[in-house]
Amino acid sequence: MPTTTAILASLKSKGKENTRKIYARHGMPADRVYGVSAADMKLIAKTIKGQQALALELYATGIMDAMYLAGMVADGAPMTRKQLNEWADGAADMQMIAEYTVPWVAVDSEHGRELALAWMQSKKERVAAAGWATYSGLVALKPDAALDLKEIESLLSTVVEKIHTAPNRVRMTMNGFVIAVGTYIKPLLMQAKAAAKKIGAVSVDMGDTACKVPLATAYIEKVEAAGKLGQKRKTIRC
Repeated sequence: MPTTTAILASLKSKGKENTRKIYARHGMPADRVYGVSAADMKLIAKTIKGQQALALELYATGIMDAMYLAGMVADGAPMTRKQLNEWADGAADMQMIAEYTVPWVAVDSEHGRELALAWMQSKKERVAAAGWATYSGLVALKPDAALDLKEIESLLSTVVEKIHTAPNRVRMTMNGFVIAVGTYIKPLLMQAKAAAKKIGAVSVDMGDTACKVPLATAYIEKVEAAGKLGQKRKTIRC
């Protein structure tokens, strides 16, 4: 049975300096990153699939690569509200964890929507970003009948009102929320388009990278032109 120590050793052995530098440019703390590629982490994830306790231990190490791997393995359904809050708080200084790993597990929880709404209100940038990313995940996965469309429409109004004064990565995930609504909820397409038009271009400091913030209007129009509006996803993990 693999242990946390053994998995950390495996991750460390697969770390590459160039990859570590890429993660650092994306805002990851260099002293907590091994530099393991997502492809290598997926290979390791296959060997520990279903080992929930191990996944929780890996996340608790505070090593970015181990935390990301934990999100690939963990099942959010049995996680308690306390555990999910600890994951959100543990993502401080790590946007990849806050915006990807935490939502991956939170959307599988019965507490997902409740936590997403609570996290959005946090004064901690990473926690608030995790909230918007989690709600976007719920929008992408759940059938429209299982979503509160009035609540989502209200959240679109919140984005329009607050996005340009929100913290840096919160602006990114708010913009992503508008895109998610326009892409996955046909009944709210016009509202999402209107919100996207009002917010226009969103300025986000992307660090020392070539990454750009997608323009919500253009993104939604592209999905619409491809005839893929309303096509829900099976998973948001990547």
